[in-house]
Amino acid sequence: MFQIGDNIVYPMHGTGIIEAIEEKEISDRKEQYYVIKMSISHMKVMIPTRKMSKSSIRPVTNILALKNVLHIFQHGKSDHLLSWKERYTINTNKLKTGNIQEGAEVVRDLMRMKKEKALNATEKKMLEHAHEYLLSELEVIEGITDNQIQSFC
Repeated sequence: MFQIGDNIVYPMHGTGIIEAIEEKEISDRKEQYYVIKMSISHMKVMIPTRKMSKSSIRPVTNILALKNVLHIFQHGKSDHLLSWKERYTINTNKLKTGNIQEGAEVVRDLMRMKKEKALNATEKKMLEHAHEYLLSELEVIEGITDNQIQSFC
């Protein structure tokens, strides 16, 4: 599914790069693992290759899909009528999908709210993390311009 050198997105952790595919023996069972170096935390993660298709790990978005995400980021509607607890649950679920569009919606909505009033500590932390995850993906998309990255700041 993935090759050494591929950039991937690991939901709730940001982007990483497949550094190796290694065979390990654990509990008398040999299995192949992807060795992924995460760009934000710099930790290494090992995921069995057989479980990769069932995980939410995905390839980095391409530039064509990013244009749609940018449009939604700039022009999409935000729902300000929800309580912060409802927003938190919805936003957490969006971030868990690993979908760039849903992550961008979380960043957009929280940035808009921040302009209107101060966010509570939980939402402020969520905005910081979601923004960091989004930027980590934007930085590795082939063909992206600095202006496109700045559109998400």
